[in-house]
Amino acid sequence: MSYYAVGFRRSRQEIVLDVTYPIILKDDKIYSELKKVLDMKTPGVHRLSPQDYFNCRDLAFLDLPFEMNNDKVSYTQVDPVFFSLDDFNLYIQSTEDAYFRLQLLSQRLVKPHEQNLNGIFAHLQNIAWTNHGPALPEDVALLQANAMLNHQSVVVSHVDKFPYMVNYHIPKGVRIADASRVRLGAYLGEGTTIMPAGFVNFNAGTLGNAMIEGRVSAGVIVGEDSDVGGGASIMGTLSGGNDHVISVGKKCLLGANSGIGISLGDGCTVAAGVYVTAGKKVTLLNESNEAVDQNGNPVPAGQNIVKAAELSGADYRLFIEDSQTGELICKPNTKVIQLNEALHSNA
Repeated sequence: MSYYAVGFRRSRQEIVLDVTYPIILKDDKIYSELKKVLDMKTPGVHRLSPQDYFNCRDLAFLDLPFEMNNDKVSYTQVDPVFFSLDDFNLYIQSTEDAYFRLQLLSQRLVKPHEQNLNGIFAHLQNIAWTNHGPALPEDVALLQANAMLNHQSVVVSHVDKFPYMVNYHIPKGVRIADASRVRLGAYLGEGTTIMPAGFVNFNAGTLGNAMIEGRVSAGVIVGEDSDVGGGASIMGTLSGGNDHVISVGKKCLLGANSGIGISLGDGCTVAAGVYVTAGKKVTLLNESNEAVDQNGNPVPAGQNIVKAAELSGADYRLFIEDSQTGELICKPNTKVIQLNEALHSNA
């Protein structure tokens, strides 16, 4: 099944700055009709004439603007495009393609890792994001000067390849205390709350109710009813040569300033200040502080030490640190967290 949309592309001297796709669809019958009307032979990006735009809007019953006025002189050229994608395994081919795939994620049409995002950075311009729209960084000084002559000002929120998600789409049932902390391409499940210090990268996110006060790095998926505490960090796939996709299961808690470089199964807790990297040695104990193996069987002391990577994905584990020896300890987790329902009713 193909996904498709009418988008609005902003360009500067043939350089595509960004594209917004307000409504992405996947109705095969309508798509077949649109391909005939547009005489479209292959999927991908197609610039629309005014008549093509109106045909797409009316055939697909899209709630899009009824007028197209691009006569006013401005920094960017705005034109409508039609984009379709029928193979998520293909490498990204264009800027229009990159923005389409990012918005598939933020509109919850695909989940992280369900499409190929290889090469995305090569197709995204480094942009100065301003209150007047996207601009090439080298043009900001001129824009600021022109604005001053008109008793206006240009405010730059950030310079980056990624815009803020909320400027393109706001998923149903979420709260985001600081919009600058969520990139376009984040997947936020309904009931998610992002606190001011929380951060969610692209191709990462939450699958349902979640409290995010720490960092959800690229590629990371956080399960329902989990809490990523203040200052907590989850190792992503973009830095440090890490190619392991890390996930956090349901009803997990990452304490304040903790961190993980392994996946957590359901019902796990990492105590505040504890960082569990894949190569760290972990001492396994039962609830009575007796040496055990990974299956909970008693073993002699010294035979209960494993690398944290061997515990990746295990359910109901508690990771704590001995404050006197610095030893990293893993025990059964008998106290699973419960999120406050009132905090995640974000209607």
